[in-house]
Amino acid sequence: MRNSRKKNGDDILSNIKVVLIVFLVLFIGLISYINYVYVFKSDEYRDSTFNKRHDAERSKVLRGTIFDRNLEPLTKGEKTGEFEQSREYVYGEKFAHVLGYYDTVYGLSGLEKRFDKALSGREQGNIKNSIKNYFKKEEEKIGDSVVTTLDANLQVSAFNALGENKGAIIALNPKNGEVLAMVSKPTFNPNNLHDQWEALSKDEETPFLNRATAGLYAPGSTFKTVTAAAAIENMNGVTERIFEDNGVINFNETASLENDSGVAHGSINLEQAFTVSSNVVFGTLSMEMGNSTLKEMAEKFYFNKEIPSSTLILEDSQFPTYKKYEVGNIAQSGIGQSGVLASPMEMALVASTIANNGVMMEPNVVQKIVDSKGDTVSEIESKEIGQIVQPNTAEIIKKYMRNVVTSGTATNANLWSVEVAGKTGTADHDSGDKIPHSWFIGFAPYENPEIAFAIILEEGGNSYRNAADAAKEFLSGYYGN
Repeated sequence: MRNSRKKNGDDILSNIKVVLIVFLVLFIGLISYINYVYVFKSDEYRDSTFNKRHDAERSKVLRGTIFDRNLEPLTKGEKTGEFEQSREYVYGEKFAHVLGYYDTVYGLSGLEKRFDKALSGREQGNIKNSIKNYFKKEEEKIGDSVVTTLDANLQVSAFNALGENKGAIIALNPKNGEVLAMVSKPTFNPNNLHDQWEALSKDEETPFLNRATAGLYAPGSTFKTVTAAAAIENMNGVTERIFEDNGVINFNETASLENDSGVAHGSINLEQAFTVSSNVVFGTLSMEMGNSTLKEMAEKFYFNKEIPSSTLILEDSQFPTYKKYEVGNIAQSGIGQSGVLASPMEMALVASTIANNGVMMEPNVVQKIVDSKGDTVSEIESKEIGQIVQPNTAEIIKKYMRNVVTSGTATNANLWSVEVAGKTGTADHDSGDKIPHSWFIGFAPYENPEIAFAIILEEGGNSYRNAADAAKEFLSGYYGN
């Protein structure tokens, strides 16, 4: 009996120990998780759009203004209560994708999200502003403002030039990488989010997608700019070589690569081939160089890589790898088809690099952050990404691109007021079952470029009005004609 009671007592103690150990393990796990959240995740949770307490605190401070490069206000706002404020987007849908939206229900996007800490007066390390705000009256607290690189007049011109087309226009200053205009369509009006949200979210045309930075398309013949650069720098004497263009390259009994409408251009050099956009010549060059050489040049232009930018999030463009026996795909890749995908930003950077003597600049859309008095808090410096092609190579291609506008496939982009240079592209997609996209990349003025751009009109390849026409309208609205 005594042994039985002792055994029961030992069992109880043993069970108590097990329970205590379990609770100890759970307690240690809980403390570890709390510390993990505090150390590694606190900023993420604090800044989450689902953190309503954070929204309330943020709304105490009047949100800063977003300006264009000439200090034209692109946003306006005023306090409507202790925890409420209005936010107006002055140009409505014209700047929607680049500015984004700020909404207490639907969160933030675009520059509103990227620079939320500055705009809401919560910039980390800004101790001076924090102390100043602490002693202000609630209604006087104002966040910092963002001065962008955008030109409101050029942005409106680009928006109008796109018309009713789906697509994008992006324009850069080739000398410093500043984004002068960024338009994407279909678009939305950030002033009416509450009325539109459900319809916009379900829209198969993806109006929230910024096609200028995140849209990926076959670049078509605009990619011949990259192929030409690869040939000039890797094939001795290629600029003097005479090619025989009979209108088609036959790979086998069923596969071939043709010029547009099967036109044969006869005996032509590289400059003439670029001017008339010969698929035969550029397909031949691609096969002779091989996939590795062309891919190396594409990657110099930041295909298959993350394009550096301190103010923009950019989708990576793609250039494929092919085996030596995949000659058809290799030839097609040289004319911007067969697995080659590029964003409008990527192709604008290609044009910008050629215009800037072969030097690529980091694309940025913000100049500086200023406080409520207009004093500079921080600046975004222009940065050189690198010398992508040799200056002589860039000079040759600049001449080729000018010829395209004066006597080639883009004479409809010619202007009296400014000398435009560029390259057209018609890009098949979805196995060629749909109307092709229409591209135009270029720069102006020819002698001293101050703007480089890329334009894509989705399924605009067989339209009476293509991307080169849109370029003329876009530049005419800016320079006059």
